[in-house]
Amino acid sequence: MEQIITIFIYIHAFFGGLGLITGIGSALVKKGSPIHKKLGKLFSIGMFTSSIISLPIACMPNHENPFLFLIGLFTIYLVLAGNRALTFKPKLKEKAAPLDKVISGSMLFVSIIMLALGSLGFFQRIDNSVLYLIFGGFGAFMTIKDFIFFKNFKEKKIGWLSNHIRKIVGALIASITAFIVAGLGIENLISWILPSIFGTIYIIYWKRKYKRQN
Repeated sequence: MEQIITIFIYIHAFFGGLGLITGIGSALVKKGSPIHKKLGKLFSIGMFTSSIISLPIACMPNHENPFLFLIGLFTIYLVLAGNRALTFKPKLKEKAAPLDKVISGSMLFVSIIMLALGSLGFFQRIDNSVLYLIFGGFGAFMTIKDFIFFKNFKEKKIGWLSNHIRKIVGALIASITAFIVAGLGIENLISWILPSIFGTIYIIYWKRKYKRQN
């Protein structure tokens, strides 16, 4: 069994590394260029595959980790919703598809679970319970904004772009965090939160830049 788990971990790490490298590359090159799109596709494939594989790993004997399981679901949501945001470009659709609502609704449910576990753990003084609260809060905030966006996306010319940037950069933050925590073995509160802080600054920068241009 342990050999099978090890194989799963190596495959997970490979695709996670692919996502990390192509994600950083996609963030550095010109947005909308052919190389950006190609790197973006590889990033999505890498992160989605790595996250899918992380789910059974987090449930295997001696590797049980409910938090990493939930973070895997969060990353899958970010990748799927980030790519689905591209379908909201002007004139591509009249309303949100059922799939969009299922993706966001499922993540909202997961976020509520994270918030509940975090609250319970906080009052019981369980280590790192604050991480459940932080990421559960992020998830709830993003998914509620999704449903607001679904109702008003035709009124916002670059709403789809803001959504795309927010979700895809969020997935990139997840890959960088995973590298720091799992790859480098630096597992503390700062290592979990710092990539999110820098990523949020990056998101705000690009959202303001595109808003000025439009």
